[in-house]
Order: sequence, then structure tokens, then C-alpha cells
Amino acid sequence: MPPIVHCVRHAQGFHNLSVENHALPDPILTELGKKQCHELMERFPYHSDVELVVASPLRRTIYTALLGFKPVFEERKEMKLIALPEAQETSDVPCDTGSDPAVLKKEFEECSLPVDLSLLEEGWNIKTGRWAPTAMPLMNRAREARQWVKARPEKEIVLVSHGGFLHYFTEDWEDSWFYQGTGWTNTEFRTYQFSDAVDMEDLEGYPIGGDNATIVETPESRKHRGKSAEAPSRKEQEALYRQGMAGWIRQNLQPSSAERRAAKVPEGREVNGIRV
Repeated sequence: MPPIVHCVRHAQGFHNLSVENHALPDPILTELGKKQCHELMERFPYHSDVELVVASPLRRTIYTALLGFKPVFEERKEMKLIALPEAQETSDVPCDTGSDPAVLKKEFEECSLPVDLSLLEEGWNIKTGRWAPTAMPLMNRAREARQWVKARPEKEIVLVSHGGFLHYFTEDWEDSWFYQGTGWTNTEFRTYQFSDAVDMEDLEGYPIGGDNATIVETPESRKHRGKSAEAPSRKEQEALYRQGMAGWIRQNLQPSSAERRAAKVPEGREVNGIRV
């Protein structure tokens, strides 16, 4: 039986503070971000059920996973966080571009942190080809990430990723333009199950040549965040995807750094006094 997936957006990083900070390469968490991780650890109710923690290989996602799911690592001493390159953020601006594998390896080894970087290849952080910040490669690697998770033997998995990529991974585009390029707040978590349906097309209607590994948010997760229990249908998600793309365009948010530099991007949005 495919695993349950708890999807999580990272805590506040320095890039979240201003548009100018988007020029920071692979930024770390702010002090507030570290506090958010502690609060995530306190409010996440499924630590004892989680058998694997996976994260995008960027620093802010890895440290969010290590800090926010500390009880999981304490209970499972042999477990390492798996860095999954397919789960990296969507754009090619410096803040969304990861560090070289050798740099990350040195950092985590020096700090004796339980991080498995074996899936990282040279070039994973060069935003061209399969890593390009355009719709088709993003849909493809999101599908590859879902297929990878679906094939895992664990029953419950945490995936810590980014506000933009999580819309591609979950194919859930509801409210995707609500904040700056996302509908997720920092350290928000939602729970998903794999669908019994075998979808053979992506949300743009193109054939994919295999199982899409579609996931759907659980009724409990939706009700927890104030939504109706029933998730939008796949047909409805197709329309929401188009609305999401239009919403990101209205925000002057585009995937590539060239378009980002030319845009006047709003400096995020504050939720309960916290810029997300």
C-alpha cells in the first residue's frame, strides 16, 4: 500500500524578508524560522508514525526537517534524512538554487548531521534541462518525486519542500496565488494519500506515458485548515492550475531569474505579523 505523505513548507529563510534577499545563494533560516521549526515540532501530531523524512536539498528545507521533526530522528537513531533533488524549488534565482554536493557534504559531516546526499549528482543545482524552471520540466520532476515516494516501503513519510514546488508536487492549485507565489505559509503541513485512480495525463492534458502517481489531500487535513472535506476533483484542479498560473503572472512572478529581475515583485505578505 502506498505511503501517507505529510507535505511541509520550510520555515522562514532570509530570502523571505525582502525581494532583494532573493539574490542570497541557498539562504539559511532566520531566528524566527528556527522558532517556527520548534512550533512545528510541538504541533505536528504524527511524529511517532513517521518512518522517513525527505527534504529538498536546499539548506532551509534540510534544517527545517532536522529541527521540526527532531522527535522522529531521536526515536529512529539509524535513520537519515534523504535529500531529494526533484523536490527543489522551481525558479533559478540564487535563493532557489542549491549548493554543490561537496559543499553540503562538508557542512553536514562537520556538524554530524544525519543527512543522506547520495541522490545528489553534479549539476543538480544547474537550472537547465530536467531542472529548468519551466512548466514541463517542473511537472515532470514533480511526477518523478511522487513516483519515488509512492515506491518507498515506509507507511508514513514527511516531505519538506518549498511553497512553489509543493503546488506542482501535490497538483493542488487551490489558493496558489494567495501569498507570494504560493498558497502555503511557512511550516504549514498538509497530509496526502495516493489516489486509486491511474491518471495518464498531466493537468495541461498532455499524455505522460505512465502512472501520474496522483495524490489527494485527506479530508481531515482539509478540515484542519478550514476547507471543505472533499478535495477538488482532477477536472477542477485543471481549472485551478490555470487560475494559479494567471495569479502568479499578476504577481509578476515568473520562474526564470531574467524575468524576475525585470519584474516589480511585491515583498511577500504578512500573516499574523510574519512575512511569508
